[in-house]
Amino acid sequence: MSATLLFSFVIGYFLILLVVAYFTSRNSNNDSFFIGNKNSNWMLVAFGMIGTSLSGVTFVSVPGTVGISGFAYFQVVIGYVIGYVLIAFVLLPLYYRLNLTSIYHYLQTRFGIVSYKTGALFFIISRTLGATARLYLVINVLQIFILDKLNVPFGATTFVILLMILLYTFEGGVKTIVFTDTLQTSFMLLGLIVTIVYIMHNMGGSLGSVMSELNEKGLSRIFNTDVNSSAFLLNIFLEARLSLLR
Repeated sequence: MSATLLFSFVIGYFLILLVVAYFTSRNSNNDSFFIGNKNSNWMLVAFGMIGTSLSGVTFVSVPGTVGISGFAYFQVVIGYVIGYVLIAFVLLPLYYRLNLTSIYHYLQTRFGIVSYKTGALFFIISRTLGATARLYLVINVLQIFILDKLNVPFGATTFVILLMILLYTFEGGVKTIVFTDTLQTSFMLLGLIVTIVYIMHNMGGSLGSVMSELNEKGLSRIFNTDVNSSAFLLNIFLEARLSLLR
């Protein structure tokens, strides 16, 4: 597939995001920007959360992790499920009961303004570092496989992508992000399915035969309970690193 065709997909994707931002931001106000008027469709929010828990780091680094330690990364996914259940049944009812919009307002109510500012500061720092690492990785992938062949400099790519993100985010706030996250999740999962089908087709096997081959090579292992194994600590390190990058 040519670099020009791949680049047209990227441009088309960002144009779709901008169109979605335009239509969802009409008649928007402060409530729609910051809290989505408190009437966002819960199914869209839940589906969009899949995309927020995934990133370019997932698609680039997780296959390498599986090659080293099998399906141990699936333990992180199990942790996400447990965390989402706790949020849904413990934290969200508390937020609604106290009419809060974030955990930081709860920290202020429960522990005071210092706790509120400290929690918010650590969140901003961690998310800034994590988002920077993810964005750097994604831009590098675009440069290596597409834009270097078109003689587009790295700085220009970074500037345009950041500008696009700012445009569709500030256009409509949370109300827009709910729909754009849903769109991003749809494209990411579609890309995953296409990749799996393409790989299986080139391997000349079915899903069952591919899984059997992975099992024979020990790559389908999820849990490593041998504390004396070097891979035991390696799995913990890799999972912690990937979680921080999110």
